[in-house]
Amino acid sequence: MHMKMVFATGNPNKVREISQILDGRFDLVGLKDIGCTEEIPETTGTIQGNAIQKAMYVYENYGMDCFSEDTGLEVFALDMEPGVDTALYAGPQKDPEANMAKLLRNLEGKTDRKARFRTVIAFVKGGEVKTFEGIVEGKIALGKRGTKGFGYDPIFLPEGKDISFAQMDKDEKNKISHRGRAMNKFLSYLKGG
Repeated sequence: MHMKMVFATGNPNKVREISQILDGRFDLVGLKDIGCTEEIPETTGTIQGNAIQKAMYVYENYGMDCFSEDTGLEVFALDMEPGVDTALYAGPQKDPEANMAKLLRNLEGKTDRKARFRTVIAFVKGGEVKTFEGIVEGKIALGKRGTKGFGYDPIFLPEGKDISFAQMDKDEKNKISHRGRAMNKFLSYLKGG
């Protein structure tokens, strides 16, 4: 079962992380590998909507089965922000340092630091769409911890752990992460289907 599948992301970190979770079962390629360099629209205003929009775009424009994921960090005390704007929280440059700084600033003086990461995977095969969701509950640390991972990993402490995602090795993170959980549901579906 070695089919080629497009993962609708321009982020090589994500392609690597997902390839690892998929255990080399698929020939996973990113957008650059299929010559897709344009910015795919993400205009639906929801995490699930954007995931579907990205996967459909590749299917419709490149004729390949594709899956895409959209992930949001939802902070309860901030009305579930940054949510769908997670990557763009501090502006269009998508700078993780600026994003984390803004989030920590917005949480100053707030006692409720509960947060969750939510990933939705949308899989388009032959024009049919299926979605899979993974959630990990946790809280926002008072400051950055650890240097592994990417995005908001240094300030997210998953439930039941006293370390951030950026302090975990990849295997440990993949076991409990939102993306790992959504991928596991997706994998079970692929194996069964």
